[in-house]
Amino acid sequence: MLKLKELRERYRLRIKRKRLLWRAFRKRRQLTLVSAPPTLSQNAILAFAVMRNEAVRLPYFLEHYRKLGVNHFLIVDNGSEDGSAELLAAQPDVTLWSTGASYRRSRFGVDWITWLMIRYGNGHWCLTVDADEILIYPFHETRPLQALTGWLDAHGQAGFPAMMLDLYPRGPVSGTLYEAGQDPFDILQYYDAGNYSIRRQGRLKSLWIQGGPRARTFFTDRPRRAPTLSKIPLVKWSKDYAYLNSTHSLLPPRLNELYDRMGGEAISGVLLHTKFLHTIVEKSAEEKRRREHFGAPEDFDNYYDNLIADPDLFHPHSTKLRGWRDLEARGLMSRGGWI
Repeated sequence: MLKLKELRERYRLRIKRKRLLWRAFRKRRQLTLVSAPPTLSQNAILAFAVMRNEAVRLPYFLEHYRKLGVNHFLIVDNGSEDGSAELLAAQPDVTLWSTGASYRRSRFGVDWITWLMIRYGNGHWCLTVDADEILIYPFHETRPLQALTGWLDAHGQAGFPAMMLDLYPRGPVSGTLYEAGQDPFDILQYYDAGNYSIRRQGRLKSLWIQGGPRARTFFTDRPRRAPTLSKIPLVKWSKDYAYLNSTHSLLPPRLNELYDRMGGEAISGVLLHTKFLHTIVEKSAEEKRRREHFGAPEDFDNYYDNLIADPDLFHPHSTKLRGWRDLEARGLMSRGGWI
């Protein structure tokens, strides 16, 4: 029998989930539909994102996910001023909403995305990513998302986890200009292969991964404040689900148990993080001014100052990106039982 403490915790999390869903329902009024409502087939794989001033990243982002097998994009533009909204509105497979409301007060966009997933995502495999996140997984060059989700369905798995892997250039981050449509991995060729910690979050049953170049460079004196790298970006969605903290964890908690508790390997992917293109210097200055990206923005002023200073993240033990098989060999992703 479940202990009284466990029952109380389950009840608290159930109430929390209902509050998050109600919150998303209320926030729907902040969204204005720009293009025609989507017409979605029953088996369509959907991608959801909130963006601001990402015109330089969008061509590669859209191309990559179209190749993977995304059938339709549902995107919220949060006050872009660089032509992002116009670019997205012109895409036949994109439905666009706009909002000028606070990103921070919408749980960093999660409230908006949750409403769109309630409205359009129920029963679909839904991919939730940022413009600087490029998902790869075992065999992704030859097996589309439909093959992956088919395998997950057959094995009764409702989600697919991925570790976010920060990539960076050799030399100062502003040293090479990135052009729209260019492969970002022509510039961002390096990553940290081994300085990661992993913990299991008891009540949520999720994994918490930290480390990488941001932890060793910007958070050496407070490693527990370093960015969280574990995510669950791909989920067979139900209108009763809710992301709790970005895409790091979900409610109900059973959705977070996507790892082998006996010490084996479960299937997982990697989100290649293209944050450290030359645009990061200007973006960091803007975000420090806007104060929209952290719950307590003043605690991260030093972080932004370090990014504005155009850091060189390369070090003697940096590892060159050589494809998913090398990442699997280093333990950063796994094919699990998918052969």
